[in-house]
Order: sequence, then C-alpha cells, then structure tokens
Amino acid sequence: MKSIIENTSHSLTMRVFSEIEQAILSGAYSAGDQLVESKISLEFGVSRTPVREALKQLELEGLVMTIPNKGTFVVGISTEDIHDIYTIRVAVEGISSQWAAERISEEQIKELENIVELQEFYSSKSDILQILQLDTKFHEIIYDISGSRILKHTLASFHNQLKRARESSLLTTGRTISAVKEHRAIFEAIASRNPKKAKELTELHIMNARDNIMLLLNKK
Repeated sequence: MKSIIENTSHSLTMRVFSEIEQAILSGAYSAGDQLVESKISLEFGVSRTPVREALKQLELEGLVMTIPNKGTFVVGISTEDIHDIYTIRVAVEGISSQWAAERISEEQIKELENIVELQEFYSSKSDILQILQLDTKFHEIIYDISGSRILKHTLASFHNQLKRARESSLLTTGRTISAVKEHRAIFEAIASRNPKKAKELTELHIMNARDNIMLLLNKK
C-alpha cells in the first residue's frame, strides 16, 4: 500500500513539474512571475505536497528561484542561457553524430532517412509544426544511435529548454529550408559512416541555428 501511495505522489509531482516547465519554456509564464503553491494546487486539483516537490525540482533545473519569506519566482531562460546552451550543443552534438556514424545499423539508416524525407516534404508545404516535431525526432534518433545514455539525457534536456527559441528560428524566412538541407547533409555523412564529416556538419548546423536565434533575440 505504501508503495502505491508513493508512486501516485511521484506521478502527481511529475505531472505538475512537466506542465509548469512547459508553461515557463513556452513563455506562458514570464521571468519574475510568482508561483503560488495554493493557487497551483487548486488549478491542478492536487494537494500542496506534489506542487511543493515540483517547484523544488524546477529550482534544481534553474527555471525558478525561491526567496525566503517572499515566495517562488520564475527565472526562465535568458538570452545568455540560450547562447550558452547552443555553444555547449556545438561540441556535444558533434560528438553524438560522430559516434552515430561509427555505430549506425542499416535499419537505423532507413529510420533516419525517413525523418529527413518527411522534413523535406513538410518543408515544401511550409508546415512549421510538423518540421519542428521532425527536427526534434531527427536529433533524438541520432542521440539514440550514439549509444550514450548520458549524452542523450543531456541533449534532450537542452532541446526541450530551447523549444520556444527553435520555433522562432524556424519561422524565419529561409532558415527552415537551410535547416532541412543541413539535416540531409548530416544524414548522408552518418549513413556513409564518415564520423569526421558527420561531426563537422553537425557542429556547423548547430552554429548556424545559434547565430540565427541570437540575431532574432538581439533585434527584440
């Protein structure tokens, strides 16, 4: 019985955590907004315990900050954070593609190619939502192929934190087309099992994405 109660509590905490996290990353909550336990517990229809635990987890993620005797406030993702995340991604994603090129199977080649072909199709239709979802899938498959659990966890977290910035970037005229072309080139390098080229093309792809996003942010 105790185990069931603990599992239920953990599930509620994760649900509250995930929804607040997405609200922060999507911009529904702005930096400086206060998160009140009692209000959130009413919104979710849960007790204050899972809300309190979720807020602690969000603080560990650096998305909120608790000030004694004042409350919990949204920190969010700053322009500097975005730049730093992309700079780290340049190095780490390059390694993921390098390892993927060394380890990819024929079945995985077909899976990755299918994603690229779908991106090319939806790019011709200017369907940004589908392209964004496929962009995430493309990188997730490469993380899987790399074979590193730590690398996959780290990069998946970065991708999630950058969701709103990536949406803005792909909405930019010309970036969607160039991003899909870059994915095609990365795929071909990985499929031909060329680790050096796969690494270099991926690093260039992430740098291009970073430069495009920073240009957009600096205009605001």
